[in-house]
Amino acid sequence: MNAEAPGVPTEAPTCYRHPGRETYVRCTRCDRYICPDCMRDAAVGHQCVECVREGHRDVRQPRTIFGGQVSATPVVTYTLIALNVLAYVAEVTSSRIVNEYAMLGVATDPFGIVHPGGVADGEWYRLITSAFLHSPPEASFGLAHIVFNMWALWAIGPQLEQVLGRWRFTSLYLLSALGGSVLLYLVDPAGAAVGASGAIFGLFGAFFVVAKRLRAPAGGIVFLLALNLVITFTVDGISWEGHVGGLIVGAALATGYAFLPPGRGDERRRTLLHAGATAGMLVLLAALVAIKTSQLAGITVI
Repeated sequence: MNAEAPGVPTEAPTCYRHPGRETYVRCTRCDRYICPDCMRDAAVGHQCVECVREGHRDVRQPRTIFGGQVSATPVVTYTLIALNVLAYVAEVTSSRIVNEYAMLGVATDPFGIVHPGGVADGEWYRLITSAFLHSPPEASFGLAHIVFNMWALWAIGPQLEQVLGRWRFTSLYLLSALGGSVLLYLVDPAGAAVGASGAIFGLFGAFFVVAKRLRAPAGGIVFLLALNLVITFTVDGISWEGHVGGLIVGAALATGYAFLPPGRGDERRRTLLHAGATAGMLVLLAALVAIKTSQLAGITVI
């Protein structure tokens, strides 16, 4: 057994992160010496920065009923609004933006003759870029087009983003927009369209599904949806395909998010099921576009 020699001073302990600093305070979790710069207040005593960091990893992050992380700021909603506004400024500045990025299945002239261009000619990006463009000020709907869509996104987007979580909400929005473009491509490939309406109708459908899942009042969204459907089918110049396509995709995807798994499952299983539903919808829409493109491949192009 070792013993300290009488009269020899004992070396003072130092901080494990700062060896040159003397201290007599220990971390209550790992028992290592820590200096004032490394101390973090704990329920009892102090802990070192590493133990505090490790403790935070063990704390389970709060989740919504659909598996999304709880967030007070609707970052995705605000980002989407900003992107739509920036795209509108760009198209007002240059008329080429609409011509090059609007939804167009096949390009035709006034005589119905098909020309190179459109989704069928490999411009697949039009399926999604068109959802960030709107009618220019001189068009029939003018500013009302983007104003209504952005108002709707601002009104119901934050609520959906809060309950679904960011990645589910982003997927829902983009796939609803894609669904509207795909239905237009299937039904009227020569038709042209712009607008976030397909995505907005997808949010309408998702809001209804989420409300039913949470047993919350859904009368308001039903009235808003019915009113917009009446306008869709009675006002000339509106692409009903874009609206209906977005509505179908949004409602279907939200059903997957809201009811999968059917019972209380672990977080990993739920995330995998929701990711699978998202990927499945994307694959389905891509397959429909590929099939339609193959059907249009026989059209003579001059």
